[in-house]
Amino acid sequence: MSYSEMVMDHFSNPRNMGEISNPSGVGTVGNAQCGDIMRIYLEIDDDIITDVKFKTFGCAAAVATSSMATELVKGKSIYEAVKITNKAVCEALDGLPPVKVHCSLLAEEAIHAALWDYAQKHSIEIAGLKQPKSDIHEDEEEEKY
Repeated sequence: MSYSEMVMDHFSNPRNMGEISNPSGVGTVGNAQCGDIMRIYLEIDDDIITDVKFKTFGCAAAVATSSMATELVKGKSIYEAVKITNKAVCEALDGLPPVKVHCSLLAEEAIHAALWDYAQKHSIEIAGLKQPKSDIHEDEEEEKY
């Protein structure tokens, strides 16, 4: 299995790694089958994501997709961020090996979980946002991508 240069760059030099104390929203998702766990922290001011951090326990692809996902949502409105898909994360990384596509789905779900947390705290609804799952299963991923 080989990774693109972009995946290796985001794995070796992850962007936005860490955590935000007292975040506007935080989302944690995992995949029990592969053991990856992602947590995304959002700082949101006037519906704009002003800061985003992540902590990921997982393989190179899990770290790289977390890093890229944070880059894709930073500076976006919450309404733009909810539309970022695992496909967009894959494309931004110049692709992932088929057995690692589930990592991009985890990144999408972690963003949605953090947005869901924010929406719950502020009693708002974000169009297109559904309550996220905390555990992603392989069979569901293949149907989505």
